[in-house]
Amino acid sequence: MELTNTQKLVLGLVPPSVVIIPLLILYFCRKSTSKDEQHGDIEKNFEYEQGDESQIEDLITFQGGEDLTIYDILDAPGEVIGKSSYGTIYKAALERTNMVRLLRFVRPACTGKTKEVVSVIRLLGLIRHPNLVPLQAFYAGPRGEKLLVHPFFRCGNLAQFIRDGNGESHKWAIICRISIGIAKGLDHLHNGLHKPIIHGNLKSKNILLDRNCQPYISDYGLHLLLNPTAGQEVLEASLAQGYKAPELIKMKDANEETDIYSLGVILLEILTGKEPIIENPSPSEDFYLPNSMRHAILDHRITDLFHPDILLYQSSDQSPVTEEHILKFFQLAMACCSPSPSLRPNIKQVIRKLEEIDE
Repeated sequence: MELTNTQKLVLGLVPPSVVIIPLLILYFCRKSTSKDEQHGDIEKNFEYEQGDESQIEDLITFQGGEDLTIYDILDAPGEVIGKSSYGTIYKAALERTNMVRLLRFVRPACTGKTKEVVSVIRLLGLIRHPNLVPLQAFYAGPRGEKLLVHPFFRCGNLAQFIRDGNGESHKWAIICRISIGIAKGLDHLHNGLHKPIIHGNLKSKNILLDRNCQPYISDYGLHLLLNPTAGQEVLEASLAQGYKAPELIKMKDANEETDIYSLGVILLEILTGKEPIIENPSPSEDFYLPNSMRHAILDHRITDLFHPDILLYQSSDQSPVTEEHILKFFQLAMACCSPSPSLRPNIKQVIRKLEEIDE
């Protein structure tokens, strides 16, 4: 392809350390609980005397977590694998069932009272899609502490996959598989439920992968459990990490268009192998990846728009990827990152375009 044609194509759409801790000692000063209480109806047990949340403890389970008990969760050794302003994530080995689960501890100060979040939990627990991480159980403790239980994905998250340097992340078939999967998961949140759920914190670290490089979106709906202060801290972290849409001021105002912007940043990450925030940018770059890519277009630095290894890793059982395929993918990512929300494609348009590019 001639350089001038390439430029024309591109410009067409552009306007912890490991710690092992028994979860039992983390914040869980628990009252003794009988077997009947463990498996009772959560709404019945979440009745409060004089508005006091203390001494309330229960577990609600969903598909995939029916066999869990409170003791399975709290007695499991937990390895800290992530922290945020509102909680901690553990990889926990449940000894009785010989299963590994991901446990998300949410600090009591960051959420509403348990009775206020049960309806949200019940909604999230019913969501099932091949590209969404399911909620399998929810534990509420006597001091207002809350644990969300999910399956554990041994292959880690997309951010790690992009930057681990093993070459798999540069294979076009895998790029398309991951991108289409993320888009389909987001489409289910936006259009496949009785009431749409806005993610609000979509980023590559919140995309988990299985051994076949199928993506699973995590953390969706989490901001619905947080109080306004904690929710705003999530948004500020999103800004610091390069995923926040420019028009988004408050987390409560997150919408489908702001999710699309975050998706666009992820697509650029996948294509370029670069971080969303570029540390120590050169004079021709910008701190934010979408802005840096706009500069590259204007400066005719076409080779900066995608990782060069993508053209090297060709699959023998598929049609070879061309520069045109790659640049159409880039066009789509940049359209998602448009500064104007009205110019961003909706998620169904994103899926249709990705599937066309993958043909």
